Amino acid sequence: MDAVQRLSGILPVTAGVNEAGHLTLGGCDAVELARTFGTPLYVFDEETLRLMCRSFREEFAARHPDSLVIYACKAYIGRALAALLMEEGLGADVVSGGELAFLRSVGFPPEGIYFHGNNKSPQELQEALAYGVGRIVVDNFYELEILSALAAEAARRQAILLRVSPGVDPHTHAKTTTGVLDSKFGFPLATGQAEEAVGRALASPSLELVGLHFHLGSPIFELAPFQEALGLVLAFAAEMGERHGLELRELSPGGGFAVQYVPEEPPPAVAAYAEAIVASLREGCRRHGLPLPRLVVEPGRAIVARAGVALYTVGASKEVPGVRRYVAVDGGMADNIRPALYGSRYSALVANKARDERRERVTVAGKYCESGDVLLWDVELPPLEPGDVLAMPAAGAYAPAMASNYNASLRPAIVMVRDGQARPVRRRESYEDLMRCELWPEG
Repeated sequence: MDAVQRLSGILPVTAGVNEAGHLTLGGCDAVELARTFGTPLYVFDEETLRLMCRSFREEFAARHPDSLVIYACKAYIGRALAALLMEEGLGADVVSGGELAFLRSVGFPPEGIYFHGNNKSPQELQEALAYGVGRIVVDNFYELEILSALAAEAARRQAILLRVSPGVDPHTHAKTTTGVLDSKFGFPLATGQAEEAVGRALASPSLELVGLHFHLGSPIFELAPFQEALGLVLAFAAEMGERHGLELRELSPGGGFAVQYVPEEPPPAVAAYAEAIVASLREGCRRHGLPLPRLVVEPGRAIVARAGVALYTVGASKEVPGVRRYVAVDGGMADNIRPALYGSRYSALVANKARDERRERVTVAGKYCESGDVLLWDVELPPLEPGDVLAMPAAGAYAPAMASNYNASLRPAIVMVRDGQARPVRRRESYEDLMRCELWPEG
């Protein structure tokens, strides 16, 4: 069994091995991609992207026809991806004016945009109102007050959802858990603040409260947290209907759907998430006498993670006798901070030795000036030599989105592959790019 077969559930669906023993992605030789575009390089497989978009649309619609899938742009957004999402009939959720600007630049339909965030600035809210975004997801009382005033000034009645915090632990990393009581996000159900927000929103003549939203965290490998939270939020919606006249037309359980990073941790299938969520929605509405609302789900990582593969070139190595061997690559925490930030685990293979069955235990370190800049701890790979191309799959989510210029490094290029053709969609930064925002006297 070669490396591609071992990682078949983690690599893009088009991954293979050619006659030269090289990893191929979208019909393109990964080693040639590295030579042509340089490394670090992020390669996105178009077929995998489209497959995941369709999987979410079809699995949820088959169980609840009034479903809307909106892509969480925080996972990664670029103009090429935004255009692809439009083609696949997805909406989008944004959390900043910058993400909205990407969508505006390709003419993304404003009615399909949901604007999230726990501290949207007045300028960002004005930009959202000016573009006519379909929904603004209100996170706190400050935002409720500001948005009400801005919408009135714009002579617009803005449709909103309220983000509530149901107090459910999704059993994921503490830094990516968002639906518990002690969180910076949302109106807690337990404190009475969510009910107060409903009353204030319904009283505003410039706001139209159409539904509720919650997001538990990410990545969520269990189905039970979604089911528990849906039960709590639907009970709350029924109470708000009786006390305040709330009509629940939309309900969003957010996203956070898990993906596979390592062979021993497979996530539930999209169909399993859809079945659990829709069944809980139907049961909760039946129990509380509520009409079925539109269901809005927000996959981000689950659409782009598997589609993306990071390519690095191997450089220096260091043997610590009796401890470990470090092998350094030409990227690291500046293009993927997740291992350092969250302790995230990845898999890897050597793109130019995809059929090599030899194994040695190594720790793959980045090039940046931090001891914590390690991409992979104690992994089994073919012997690594300078010039080898290391491929790290499931790197499409959050890695490019959270990239930085630490150590004045250059953020990587991104290419999209399909049917043996590679299309650059983001060029590598240059030193001139680093200086562009600097103010320096002329002459």
